[in-house]
Amino acid sequence: MGPIYTFDDVIDMLRRRSRAIIMVILLGSIASVISALSAPHVYQSSEVIQIKLPKVSNDLAPSTVEGSPMRRLLLIEQQLMARGNIIDVIKKHDLYNDMPALRMSDKVELLRGSITITGAGSTGEGYENDGILSTLSFTARMNDPADAQAVARDFADRTRSLSIAQRREQTLGTLEFLQRQEENLIRDIATLEAERADFQAANDLALEGSLLFRQSEIGNLNEAILTLDREIVATRLARTRVSPNAREATIARRQAELDATLENLSTQRDQLVERRDALNSSLQTSPEVDRELARFERRLEQLQNQLVITTGRRSAANVGASLEIDKRSEELITLEAAELPEYPITSSRTIIAAIGGVGSVALSLIVAFVLEIRHPVLRTAQQITRETGITPLISIPDISAPEKANVWKQAWEKRSKAGLKGRASRRAHKKARPS
Repeated sequence: MGPIYTFDDVIDMLRRRSRAIIMVILLGSIASVISALSAPHVYQSSEVIQIKLPKVSNDLAPSTVEGSPMRRLLLIEQQLMARGNIIDVIKKHDLYNDMPALRMSDKVELLRGSITITGAGSTGEGYENDGILSTLSFTARMNDPADAQAVARDFADRTRSLSIAQRREQTLGTLEFLQRQEENLIRDIATLEAERADFQAANDLALEGSLLFRQSEIGNLNEAILTLDREIVATRLARTRVSPNAREATIARRQAELDATLENLSTQRDQLVERRDALNSSLQTSPEVDRELARFERRLEQLQNQLVITTGRRSAANVGASLEIDKRSEELITLEAAELPEYPITSSRTIIAAIGGVGSVALSLIVAFVLEIRHPVLRTAQQITRETGITPLISIPDISAPEKANVWKQAWEKRSKAGLKGRASRRAHKKARPS
């Protein structure tokens, strides 16, 4: 059963609870004004940097920096938000000096929450522009406009510096690695060639293609031996055909000549046979030698192919390093510099106080209604008839004792009566004054 049903009941409630309503409105308004005056202004400043495309096409002079700009800038953002970098920014700009009670960890969290880094990608359809970033915005929100501008500029400058350092480090690191790899390959090739030369010398294979040369030499030796055999046979036949009718001295001289020729031919044949046998004995180990030489050749070919590839990559890395040094590669430029904010982004203090006043009025009405609900008293004949269905025959007015009456009403009536008596006495005094 509740006491508030009609507009008259509402008016009656407001009259009875006027003291509580006024008190709540007064306290709420005071609290709103204090809150509005104590609320700090927050200023916002933003700086926008643009990712400028390389001045030289990648098709003509490719860069050695791998990865999309978005991934690289994401790594830079993580470095910017690292504790060490945040502390460096705080100390550089003397931030939060008006809050000596704050610990450094609290200041770090405050600055992290005050910085927003957003990126905008280039327009395009499909997946051809995946990972392509065109602009990067740094927004700082601080209680002082100069601090907001300085922090936004500082983060943008640090991003540019980190980007340049990161690209140069990657480019120079790639170049140094390829140069070191090229030197190692040249050294390995020289070492392997020296090992092959030692192996050839140890196996009497100093001449290129010595195996084929030996086989060819054996064939030549066989032909030479065959020729000598024919000459030996011919010499022997010639000795047997010496004319017996000639003089004895002539026959003896002719036989002596043929014997000397036969001996010379036999000596030559023996030497050629000895050489052929030596070559044949050296060829008995040729399969193992061939396999070892083939291994040397395969390894040399692999190293030389790697050297060709590494030399090409090192040349490309030299071009990429030149692009980075001459600032002709990808670059971050300032598109919109951070400006000094003129107005805070927070709500006006007047608006805050007005909203607090309206809220105080609403709260006072809620408090008055709650008080009525907690004490549901039937105060009029209409309420009795509505709630019980019984019409009262008589209504007794409020005959409360004077000490229980409204104090404000008694004071007002007393003051009115005193005023009337005073005005009456002044009029009587004027009439009694002689003319």
